[in-house]
Amino acid sequence: MIEAPALSAETEGEPRVTATPAALALIEEIRRDHPQILFHQSGGCCDGSSPMCYPADDFIVGDRDVKLGEIGGVPVYISESQFEAWRHTQLIIDVVQGRGGMFSLDNGRERRFLTRSRLFSGGEACAIPVIRRGDEAKAG
Repeated sequence: MIEAPALSAETEGEPRVTATPAALALIEEIRRDHPQILFHQSGGCCDGSSPMCYPADDFIVGDRDVKLGEIGGVPVYISESQFEAWRHTQLIIDVVQGRGGMFSLDNGRERRFLTRSRLFSGGEACAIPVIRRGDEAKAG
């Protein structure tokens, strides 16, 4: 897996992405079958806007993907364009009954990951600039 660098996963103490206890339990279940996984927040094509869970070796993190943070020790990425639309939002990964996305590791478990969200309040800093993989080499 190629990991795109990103700035802090937090906005002055507030994580950009969190998970409910149900999501953390499903992550642990999936990791028994696939120890190294990652999430990519879907942008709405084939699987709506579901958080997609992939084996880390089967997904190439793109140059324009942003790392939001980690949940249960698992990195969570989002495309730069999606990040720009949701930059003032904290994502909360949850679980509901149903089928997961076609290519997501939650598929076939009769539970699926779901993204909930809340807007950062006025007192929470959320103006973290986007750093893409190609930008890090220029800054170094």
